[in-house]
Amino acid sequence: MLNRIFLLLLMSCFFTSAQTHRFVYELQFKIDSTSADYIKTKMVLDINSKDVKFYEYKFLRMDSINKANQNYGFRTWGFQNIITRERESFKNKNFEKSDDLFVYQTDDPMKWNLSSETKTEDQYLLQKATTFFGGRSWTAWFCKEIPYNEGPYKFRGLPGLIFQIYDSKSLFKYNLVESKLFDKTYDTAGFIENYAGTKPLQVTEQIVRKKKLEKFNDPFKEFMFQLDKQPGAKYFYKNIQITSKDQLKALEKQAQEAMIKENNPIEINKAIPYQRK
Repeated sequence: MLNRIFLLLLMSCFFTSAQTHRFVYELQFKIDSTSADYIKTKMVLDINSKDVKFYEYKFLRMDSINKANQNYGFRTWGFQNIITRERESFKNKNFEKSDDLFVYQTDDPMKWNLSSETKTEDQYLLQKATTFFGGRSWTAWFCKEIPYNEGPYKFRGLPGLIFQIYDSKSLFKYNLVESKLFDKTYDTAGFIENYAGTKPLQVTEQIVRKKKLEKFNDPFKEFMFQLDKQPGAKYFYKNIQITSKDQLKALEKQAQEAMIKENNPIEINKAIPYQRK
């Protein structure tokens, strides 16, 4: 998990001069709840003096390349669930990428039930806690020695840093694997607050849901527009080169089936009710 001495030294520095304390979690999840296979990715929790940011680790590589080239030409987007919030707050800004990049605010309070059950891993004493959030039952293991009441995604509010958290069906599992310290607040302006040089559109959660339903009903609307605008350009869908609108129509059912199959968000109570006509 983590080197105990290194982490405790970081903590002692944080309260005097550090500006960003980064915790990296390995996330294993099933985008298709019926699949036997997990997708693995790394997620970053940056705890700053005034706010908290949670995003995918691959954005750091994109940011490094863009800074080195002094432009925002390199783009990448993977797993969603990009969150920012003020410290000591359950009010989250949610960033989501569809045809556009959106940001909307949600209020996500959660009540924890503390257990007396403990376990020791890599010399860390972890205590168990449970909660019901987003339509799922969750079990967390937190460490009182690390006095941050934060954790991955929207999970927070415990008297210590969350090291592990997973839902009752083990469809989403976060495990803390790394800690770093920065003497200045890490600037995320190039990949959260702006994406490829474009600021996200401020909307409501209801508008994002509406946009997702519209995309399901007409999954290749943007492709169709681009074919009209630049008929000679090359476009690809899942490594298939698109050359005509008829080809897109033939793929429409396949795209809708994929969206239905992968409709397993971490907050399952917010799953989009996709239905083919």
